[in-house]
Amino acid sequence: MSFRSLKSWLMPVISQRFLSRERLLALRRQAEQKRQSQSRPHVLHFFHQVDDPYSQLLAQAIPLLKSRYAVSILQHVVGEPDDSAVPEREMLKAYSQLDASRLASHYGLRFPEAVEPVHTPKPTAESLLASHRLRKTWGHYLSGMIYYEGEWYWGIDRLHHLESRLTDLGLSTQKKSHPQQRSAPLFVTQQYQPLRNVPEGTSIDFYFSLRSPYSAISVAKVFDWAKANGVQVNLKYVLPMVMRGLPVPAEKRKYISLDTAREAHLQNVPFGRLNDPVGKPTERGLALIPFAQMHQLAESYIQSFMQGVWSEGLDAGTDAHLKIMVGRAGLNWEAAKDILKSKANDAHWRAVAEQNRQAMLAMGLWGVPSFRFEETAVWGQDRFWVIEKAMHAEFDPPTPA
Repeated sequence: MSFRSLKSWLMPVISQRFLSRERLLALRRQAEQKRQSQSRPHVLHFFHQVDDPYSQLLAQAIPLLKSRYAVSILQHVVGEPDDSAVPEREMLKAYSQLDASRLASHYGLRFPEAVEPVHTPKPTAESLLASHRLRKTWGHYLSGMIYYEGEWYWGIDRLHHLESRLTDLGLSTQKKSHPQQRSAPLFVTQQYQPLRNVPEGTSIDFYFSLRSPYSAISVAKVFDWAKANGVQVNLKYVLPMVMRGLPVPAEKRKYISLDTAREAHLQNVPFGRLNDPVGKPTERGLALIPFAQMHQLAESYIQSFMQGVWSEGLDAGTDAHLKIMVGRAGLNWEAAKDILKSKANDAHWRAVAEQNRQAMLAMGLWGVPSFRFEETAVWGQDRFWVIEKAMHAEFDPPTPA
């Protein structure tokens, strides 16, 4: 057995266990047993970068958390993350201002606002380094994060996961009318909702990578939403960052995988038995998108591919597994094999992928999944509600007074 075939066989088995809900819940139980055995209080560790927009929003949520749950907060002031964690630092700074402004407006928070660290002396170089090292020891790389007993929660976007965990531990201080009642999370938004008055020909652009787990769980929702609402999806595939030479630190890869698994569970999307398609598998997958488009089966093919590599453990680098993904999308495998050998097709899809990347950069975005509707562009599977709000505003303008 070759190294690649051994890796292809082992990865789905290992990832299925590593990303399973059962393992996450078991780790939470173990963490609670350890906390109790050490007689430690419930402490949320807030890693706060004072000039970071997401930290500023999260700082406003801290008092709300303390009012809802029997926890204490320990703040760690940190500096900017390492270059390897933010390959497009200046673009991130610009985009985070816009993104934070949208979040603040949506959730009734304030931005911009200079939020000074509370109960913390002015940070020194030594204290900043100590906080950075602690964050790295616990396995993270960004600011605007909360760490609680072995698990990370980014910004206000993931507080609903933390709140659910704290509620399960019996830490909610909210009054309940009956024992099974759970308080609504502080910051959570429904996505993929029905639209009204959608004009014929309405479309959105969907920028994605076949190697992006967040893209995978978006694919599982976006296409069905679009069909239900009569919206066309313009497919804008790009090469993964790591295949373009951009670094992705190990702690970043780990957090993204674990976070995607939490989000997938919440959305009831199969995920976790994966076979990382980095390299040739992704290239083979991308090479067949124009072929699928020619037969009006691109969405079915992309859904099949994402399902295969992210929830079934199929290896797109092998003919046997790629044939499964191609066939169930309604495409002819023998014709697909000829396409994979075509140098002209190879040059074509690579050129299109680069054009899509340049178009994304022109919008001030660089990561996937990203979406655009007319003049509104957003990054992240958890920002699709921004697109929906823009569409609602366009299709259902307020009635004049």
